[in-house]
Amino acid sequence: MDAQQGEPGFWDSNERAQKHIAKLNVLKRAVLPVAAFHKKLEDVAVMVELVEAADDAERETYARELDATVATMVAELDQLEISSFLTGQFDRNNAIFSIQSGAGGTESNDWADILFRMYNRWAERRGFKVEVQDVQVGDQAGISKATVLIRGENAYGYAKAERGVHRLVRISPFDSNKRRHTSFCAVDVIAEITEEIEIEIPEDEIRTDVYRSSGKGGQGVNTTDSAVRLTHVPSGIVVVCQNERSQIKNKAAAMNVLKARLYEKKQDEQRAEMDRFYGEKGEIGWGSQIRSYVLQPYQMVKDLRTGMSTSDTQGVLDGDLDRFVNAWLRAGSPRHRNKEIQMEE
Repeated sequence: MDAQQGEPGFWDSNERAQKHIAKLNVLKRAVLPVAAFHKKLEDVAVMVELVEAADDAERETYARELDATVATMVAELDQLEISSFLTGQFDRNNAIFSIQSGAGGTESNDWADILFRMYNRWAERRGFKVEVQDVQVGDQAGISKATVLIRGENAYGYAKAERGVHRLVRISPFDSNKRRHTSFCAVDVIAEITEEIEIEIPEDEIRTDVYRSSGKGGQGVNTTDSAVRLTHVPSGIVVVCQNERSQIKNKAAAMNVLKARLYEKKQDEQRAEMDRFYGEKGEIGWGSQIRSYVLQPYQMVKDLRTGMSTSDTQGVLDGDLDRFVNAWLRAGSPRHRNKEIQMEE
């Protein structure tokens, strides 16, 4: 593919050339780190020989350098392994991320706002860009629902690990008696559909409503009928977008989300293991959570799918989620499932 870029006529079609370059860059990002790691392995082999051949005075110095190099490579190998699990059809796509408050009223709205902040910080840590598409403010505090687009390579591959119900246990800041409350929110993640996937939606199946934007402020809010709500009548799927000032841009963004949701729904209907996706969330309440965040009477965040837990609750709420994401990816990898089958046998 590198060589093809120098062939006559390569730039005759700018669109085709840009797609070629984009695909080539994706392949390079997948292959070159592995090739570089193999080179480091060769260098380490030479270092081992130096340690073995060195005299007593030099051996300790070489050994310390070897230990430091290997420690760095172990962390690098861990990331290479995680990347190897992202082989799904849409894992490299952007992610459409939704948060919906559940049982708990004002408490859940505040919990949804905390999750919204947590996922924004997690995306920043990974170098992803976040575009807010819709935020519905709660009656008294927090938010009742939010939808964001997370842009970045493998955004969906990583973000899909967060799909499910999230449970919070804490002393309520809204309770004058300082009692412990439990709140629930549902997180849904779907891949942004690219132009390669064709989804045809007849115009008579879509109901379009426009209204004035609402939110936490900013120019253009509550001044024009720019917000767009699309309802797919046959399925009942509703999509809202109000982050742009232009009604046309909001409608285009909402249509992309609607197509993505319809495609995901179609895929779910074709899967025998439907509960791995939407069914996994179940009711937004007791007994259906995938992760618990306990702030009182002790400090603990535990993922109920993988058993991964930590007492660093503040770090998690500040976006340090990779330990849970990576554990989920490992648990779903073919290698992990083969180990489980062997253990059962």
